[in-house]
Amino acid sequence: MKPNKPLKKENLWRCAAALFWLLAWQGAAWLLRQPLLLSSPVKVARRLFSLLGESGYYRVLGFSLGRICLGFLLGAALGAALAMIAARWEPAEYLLRPLMVTVRSVPVASFIILALVWLSGKQLNTFISFLMVLPIVYGNLLAGLKSRSKSLGEMARVYRIPPARRLLYIDLPQLKPHLLSALSLAMGMSWKSGIAAEVIGIPTGSVGEMLYQSKVYLDTDALYAWTLSIVLLSVALEKLLTFLMKRAFARLERL
Repeated sequence: MKPNKPLKKENLWRCAAALFWLLAWQGAAWLLRQPLLLSSPVKVARRLFSLLGESGYYRVLGFSLGRICLGFLLGAALGAALAMIAARWEPAEYLLRPLMVTVRSVPVASFIILALVWLSGKQLNTFISFLMVLPIVYGNLLAGLKSRSKSLGEMARVYRIPPARRLLYIDLPQLKPHLLSALSLAMGMSWKSGIAAEVIGIPTGSVGEMLYQSKVYLDTDALYAWTLSIVLLSVALEKLLTFLMKRAFARLERL
């Protein structure tokens, strides 16, 4: 029973923090008394539950989620591949460094506006998500590959351990924290940047279009409800990805 006590205490603190900010939000809405500027959490919750009963709500979320997740997968795959190349061949790291620094430094809005010259609104969220994920996965995985224990690698070569077993029992355990950190951060960034791309590109049937319409028609309750949906889905995706990654690593460790 003792190991569960810290976890219960942590959960209580999280609930208390969430309740505190909900009350602060409600208090700010009550003091401001301007529903067009700041809706109360009660009104936003009502609007969100109303949206949950509409089939179009899930189609919109599915539209955005599918395209943003595609960009995430493409960016993660290419970032991992480039990191492995750069770790093995040093000139590749120097060649890729200016590109990765540029992608990390340039504001997302600038990339969105530039990409609109070449891409349609429906392709924009996938491309922007891909672009934001690429340097995150590349940088974290490259750092993990470069920090691997050289003595363990030399031992594997001396004892002629097959590449597959070396990857499974030597490389992956050392790369695990870097991969978990990279993918968790990249998932959150891909979702937020993808939605930002939709707000500017306004593809039909997307979350970004719903946010834009809510702003145009001064439907503040809907604007906050869609924003809350984005936050909740982003957190859920990060938690799900972390859970699946940990389960995958646990299974590999049992092989």
